[in-house]
Parts: sequence; C-alpha cells; structure tokens
Amino acid sequence: MPISSAGSAVATPVESSRSAIAWGPIFGGAVAAIGISLILILFGSGLGLTMISPWSGESSSAATVGISAAIWLVVVQWLSAALGGYLTGRLRTKWAAVHTDEVFFRDTAHGFVSWAVATVFVAGFLASSLGSLAGAGAQAVGSAAATAGVAGSAAAAASSDTSSAGNSSSGGIDMATSYFTDALLRPQQAQARAQNDDGAATAEVSRILLNGAVKGGVPEDDKAYLATIVAARTGLSPQEARARVDAVLKRIDDAKVAAQQAADEARKAAATTALVGSLSLLVGAFISCAAAALGGRQRDEEEDLLVSTRY
Repeated sequence: MPISSAGSAVATPVESSRSAIAWGPIFGGAVAAIGISLILILFGSGLGLTMISPWSGESSSAATVGISAAIWLVVVQWLSAALGGYLTGRLRTKWAAVHTDEVFFRDTAHGFVSWAVATVFVAGFLASSLGSLAGAGAQAVGSAAATAGVAGSAAAAASSDTSSAGNSSSGGIDMATSYFTDALLRPQQAQARAQNDDGAATAEVSRILLNGAVKGGVPEDDKAYLATIVAARTGLSPQEARARVDAVLKRIDDAKVAAQQAADEARKAAATTALVGSLSLLVGAFISCAAAALGGRQRDEEEDLLVSTRY
C-alpha cells in the first residue's frame, strides 16, 4: 500500500514483475557441473585401473582401491559443485532495485538449484555403479544364508535322488518332519544299514546336517549316530569316526561364522558409505551456494557503467 507522509509525499514499494529465478544461468551451471563431473570420473577410472593388475602382488589392496575411489568421488562432487555454482552466479543478470541481502539469498538459491539439477543427472549416470555397491552388502548377506543352508541343499539333492530311485512316497515330506521320522526309525544296527543302502544313509546324514544348521548345532545323539555311519562307510574306528564328525561340523560352523562376519563388514561398509555420501552431498550443496554468491558478487562489482553527459 502507498505510504503518505504529511499528505504530500507518497512512497510506493517497488515490486518487479520479473521472476526472481533465472533458469538460463541455472541450467548453464548445471551442464558445466555435469560435464566436469563426467570428465573427472573418467579420469579417476583410468587412475583406478592403474592400481589393479592381473599379476599377483602387483595390485593395490581392495581396501586401498575402495578408499581411493570414495575420496575421488567426493573431490569430483565438490569441484563440480564449485564450478557449477560459480558459473550460475556469474551468468545471471543484475537484479535492479533489489536489496543486497535479497541478492545474496537469490544467488545462494540459484547455486543450490543448479547443484540439485546436476546431482540428479550425475546420480542417474552412476545408478549402475551405486547399485552394484549396494548389492555387495546383499550378496554378502546372501552368502551367509547360503552357507547356513549348505546342508539343506545337500539334503534336498539327496532327497531328490532318493525319490527318483523309487522312494517317491517320501518326496513330499517336509525336511523337518523327515528328520524326526529318521530319528524314530533309526535301526539298532546302523552300520549294516549304512553299508547296504548308500542312498538312504547319505540322505539321512544330509537331513541331520540340515537340522543342525537350522537349530544352530547338532545334538550329541546325532553326532554319535553320524560317527556310527562314518565308521561303517569308511572303515575307521569309532574314535576316528567321531573325530572326523567333529572336525567336519567345526568346519561348517567356521564357514558360517566367516560368512556372518563378511556380511557384518559389508553392512558396516554400506552404512559408512551412505553416511559419508550424504555428508559429501550436503557439503557440495553448500559449496555450490557459496560459489554462486561469490560469482554473483563479482558480476555486480565488475559491471560496466554507461556515463552520459546532460546539458
């Protein structure tokens, strides 16, 4: 509303009809940021390939390569954000009759929007690489599950073989039920059965191992039964057969623990990558805003003035 003073002078707020956002400088800065990002990424890929060699002992460790790649991506993101923001600030036209604080805000806003546009395009370009990185953690978790179910795979294969040989009546029985059925029907002369029926003995051993993997351990009576079957099949003494059973079960437990440790390390690495990546993006946004404000200030300070003489 017009503001009057003493009924004679009228002060009217100045309001421009032009939009406060200039898309031309924004897209120009974003394209420049995308271009420098792609160039630096390709350059970093070339440097990374020099760190890897098919010859043993000549390649850098996986940790070194991963850390170097992460640092390089952060540097690329910051440099491209600085260049894109600076160009956005320098390329915009001067806002006439606008307060200095408002000019600063608009410059930083333009830098932020330019950074956001460039980030969306670069993220799309790197989608496959980021998907592979995120899938590494899932693959490690899957390997843990596969290790835990290795006995189940063997049991399923053995059950399938037994069914194809003629035991089709037990083909649809659940594995857990099959294990308890075996426990009920274990013969007193286990050695004779193990020697005479290899398929049945193999399937039963597989189901025992599966149950141990699911329950987290093999009971003592199952260990003794396994030792009996091993002794009958291999000709070892009962003590040697029990030692072999214990050794194999320990190897299964060690493999499962190793897979779980690998999954945990992959989880920590993925979490660290996500946190560092988000922090890097925030810093990149700040750099772009600051660079745009700097570029805008330099553009206003270096403006050419038209001097005219009045008569």
